[in-house]
Amino acid sequence: MRSSLEKRQMRAALWFLAPALLLLLVFFFLPVVAGLLLGLTDFDIYAIGSPGNARFVGLENYARLLTNDVFWRSLGNTLFFVALGGPLSVAVSLGAAMLVDAKLTRLRPLFRTIYFAPVVTTLVSVAIIWRYLYHPRYGLLNHVLGLVGVGPIDWLGDPHWAMPAIVLLAVWKNFGYNMLIFVAGLQAVPAELYEAAAIDGAGGWQRFRHITLPGLAPTFLFVGVTTMIGYFQVFAEPYVMTQGGPLGSTRSVVLFMYEEGFRWWRIGTASATAVVLLLITLAGALLQFRLQKERT
Repeated sequence: MRSSLEKRQMRAALWFLAPALLLLLVFFFLPVVAGLLLGLTDFDIYAIGSPGNARFVGLENYARLLTNDVFWRSLGNTLFFVALGGPLSVAVSLGAAMLVDAKLTRLRPLFRTIYFAPVVTTLVSVAIIWRYLYHPRYGLLNHVLGLVGVGPIDWLGDPHWAMPAIVLLAVWKNFGYNMLIFVAGLQAVPAELYEAAAIDGAGGWQRFRHITLPGLAPTFLFVGVTTMIGYFQVFAEPYVMTQGGPLGSTRSVVLFMYEEGFRWWRIGTASATAVVLLLITLAGALLQFRLQKERT
């Protein structure tokens, strides 16, 4: 009797999961397999009209990437974006969450809405505003720097400042999403722990270090992994703001992949780049999981 009930429950669960699994199969697993196969061919614009023109070249596309200076520059830009933007985004999100969740804060829903608004704002409109902020002559940022005696900076035209400027834009636009997750994590930490620590004489920093941070460990893991994955896939910000930047200073791996596939129609090279990016992202995620496991 029990086994038949479990079978019916399992059958019902599979029926409920079937639509989601079908979507994953069609829009994730099949494209991944297609990318793996295309990365082993010289698929180009001629093969689009007639797939028979594509030839199997093995690992030749990957070998070309190893000697492609543009790819290595794009990979370096992406790693810089992840290394600088990831921790900065997490720190800003946590700070905003603690301010919003503080007991003395009033109008919490209003502040949550304001901080989350950039996330749902279209990047094109955001880019127009930030272009004015970054303008070398009339930008507000250079105006503020001029008040303290700092000369104007060509934020988007200088190869040394273009990528930090893109990182600042991305952090501002995306921190609101992680802020809401941190707010939920903060509310899950028992208030009794803070009360007991206060009775024992623990200060604000000690409560933050020994209660808040350990209590947010699962939240940090989720936010860190998702932020890293999203920043490895950065494309829209450098494409809209700088189209790759001066001397390719803001060209990301995804932007490089886009140019290879849709500007030069080297689909095989673009697919190989996608596979390399997937492996790097998986390695980064596994590293974060391992570090989190060691800490706990």
